[in-house]
Amino acid sequence: MSDTRPEGLQNIKHIVAIASGKGGVGKSTTTVNVALAMAKAGFKVGVLDADIYGPSQGLMLGIAEGSHPETMEEKWFVPIQAHGVSVMSMAFLVDANSPMVWRGPMAAGALQQMLLQTNWGELDYLFVDMPPGTGDIQLTLCQKAQVSGAVIVTTPQDLALLDARKGIEMFNKVKVPVLGIVENMSTHVCSQCNHEEAIFGAGGGEALAQEYGTDLLASLPLSMAIRVLVDGGTPTVVAEPQSAAAHTYVKLAHSLVSKLDVTSQSMPSISIDED
Repeated sequence: MSDTRPEGLQNIKHIVAIASGKGGVGKSTTTVNVALAMAKAGFKVGVLDADIYGPSQGLMLGIAEGSHPETMEEKWFVPIQAHGVSVMSMAFLVDANSPMVWRGPMAAGALQQMLLQTNWGELDYLFVDMPPGTGDIQLTLCQKAQVSGAVIVTTPQDLALLDARKGIEMFNKVKVPVLGIVENMSTHVCSQCNHEEAIFGAGGGEALAQEYGTDLLASLPLSMAIRVLVDGGTPTVVAEPQSAAAHTYVKLAHSLVSKLDVTSQSMPSISIDED
């Protein structure tokens, strides 16, 4: 717990950003599965869907379209509960088919409202599903929330790794520890012949981790099952808890618990320069 955080966040032990440099690398899928793995282990867990323009956590957690959070004391949103996780998303505040045609400061303001005006209660971990990039949303979170650490999600291909580097550099600049790398779509296994092929390249996540002195926390295959389950609102960890992918997410969760116990010993203040 931290009394240096704003009022709405003081009962949260760790705030963890799950980030990527570019979209389409499986960041939201990673977020929801690691959050569910933490919840199944007995921790109190929340998920903040910070992708203002393309929120997806409601769909992934099976929350009915049109669901809206209750309010309390005319000040706080009450997060929606799904699979034992407290969830807040822009999808709960606007019509599902309404595009968010907002400039950056408006999106950052919406994030700040969801972050600070949600009654999260006592949480061990709040996972923040970040939008791709290194813009207003990312800087607002780092300035307002005293983030315990960040996980960078990438695929092995060079373009994704290039953008992932930018994400790591941003978190380094604002003094948020990078806890490690998750590499999605590491290989593809043919459903007909079981031939395994690294169609997006091989070793990219490991090389990136070594370059920045961090760890490759998990590697997951390009899997139709993982995609189908999150699209259906029952992610892998709850739908197929004995599967290899679920075990990988559980191992990732255990790694984060260990790393956060270390990084929480000393949390620097956040300052952002303009160069």
